[in-house]
Amino acid sequence: MEIDVQKLIFEFIGGLGIFLLGIKFMGDGLQKSAGDRLRDILDRFTSNPFLGVLAGIIVTVLIQSSSGTTVLTVGLVNAGFMTLRQAIGVIMGANIGTTVTAFIIGIDLGAYALPILAVGAFLIFFFKHQKVTAVGQAVFGFGALFFGLELMSSGMKPLRTLEAFQELTLNMSDHSILGVVVGTLFTVIVQSSSATIGILQGLYAEGAINLQAALPVLFGDNIGTTITAVLAALGASVAARRAAAVHVTFNLVGTTIFLFLLPFFTKFVQLLQDQLSLNEEMTIAFAHGSFNIFNTIIQFPFIGALAWLVTKLVPGKDTTIEYKPQHLDPIFIQQSSALALDQAKAEIIRMGEYAHQGLEETNSYLTTNQTKHADMAMQIEGALNSLDRSITDYLIHISGGSLSEFESEKHTMLMDTVRDIERIGDHFENIVELIDYKISNKVVITDKAQEDLNNMFDLTMSTVKQAVKALETGNREEALAVMQKEDEIDKMERSYRKKHIIRMNEGECSVSAGIVFVDIISNLERIGDHAVNIAEAILEDK
Repeated sequence: MEIDVQKLIFEFIGGLGIFLLGIKFMGDGLQKSAGDRLRDILDRFTSNPFLGVLAGIIVTVLIQSSSGTTVLTVGLVNAGFMTLRQAIGVIMGANIGTTVTAFIIGIDLGAYALPILAVGAFLIFFFKHQKVTAVGQAVFGFGALFFGLELMSSGMKPLRTLEAFQELTLNMSDHSILGVVVGTLFTVIVQSSSATIGILQGLYAEGAINLQAALPVLFGDNIGTTITAVLAALGASVAARRAAAVHVTFNLVGTTIFLFLLPFFTKFVQLLQDQLSLNEEMTIAFAHGSFNIFNTIIQFPFIGALAWLVTKLVPGKDTTIEYKPQHLDPIFIQQSSALALDQAKAEIIRMGEYAHQGLEETNSYLTTNQTKHADMAMQIEGALNSLDRSITDYLIHISGGSLSEFESEKHTMLMDTVRDIERIGDHFENIVELIDYKISNKVVITDKAQEDLNNMFDLTMSTVKQAVKALETGNREEALAVMQKEDEIDKMERSYRKKHIIRMNEGECSVSAGIVFVDIISNLERIGDHAVNIAEAILEDK
């Protein structure tokens, strides 16, 4: 029988592309319909490792990507919302959650792939409501997943008659390590364990591979899927690298254990197949699910040891941005509103220091183009938003009690100051987005313009720092110095804008560079305005 190699390759790679697109669409659609609840689930249900495992399963089922859950978890560890031990539970749960895709594939809906695609497209194109289009996206992804599988399956059908392929599967049956390597490499290439498991289900259903050879490939898929977390952690914080190390270690240890138990595990899977009358795809899905559940049960008692091991493997100090307030104790509200106001002020000063740090990171991003600075600035912006909510709630509770005239004035001043500091975060977030635009569109800023930006950044940063210091000490001289500096910022902005227009007229710089430059200096000028508002509030408070 002559094999049409071109048809085989085209159907396989086309099917794989549609399958990967389907998983992405499905995950994105589910994520949009779930909204910010994903982060809340991870934040709220990770008080102990067991709940962490459950949270990991739920979120991974929703976003259809264990790597995505790991990346989300890394963000929460960085933000100080979650400890490394809690994160390990979530990563274990993510490994179980990712097996759901294999079970979905096991329900043979291939014949209905096209009508499912049509329903998804209909929901996306004929409804304007965001929630409906998000559901449409998930449905479209669901259909694309099966349509891609159908194409891959028809592409793989002739493989079982191919002598070289038969030899490879025989070798994999005899040498399980080879199967693990094949599974790992293939998952590293396609960046999705669900895709490799889907292909494995197709091969097993076509009779192109036996169970003895398929299981080690399945173990390898679990090692290969950790590459996404590893890539996400490169150049990231210590916490991110440790979370990625947990993901790799957990799957390596699991694979090693199961390779020793392979004959027993193969018998167990065959027993499941016979007892539950499973089709071939479902058999692989159950094998995948069982492997990850047993792996979690075996390693769950050793979470402490895993945390200790990765801390040794990835040394260094965590730079966590603490989202949670440190000074806002509700007890003070009942005891003394004066003390409670002092607590709120201490938290606002901490928030102000973060705002200054965020500006520094934004400036570093502008000068180095290194994304780690952008990530840090965005994390700080998230912390500022979180602290803004917590402090405002605390101040509202204080105003529920009886305040003296002096306390009432201080309360108003603190309320205004919180808003000003939060707005500083919004402005440096705008600047980070402008730098992103500059990098992605290869916008070149001239040396003169860069020097102007650096000067204005330096002045703005020192103004914000002095405003926070003035708030801390209540010093009028500091506050007056802030007012003077802000005048300089205004003058600088006007003069730099004029210089830039001249540069543009003389053809020294492009229009897009002009837009980026002008937007950055106007955001810096607005930050100066918010610093002055803080200083004015201090002067009025006296």
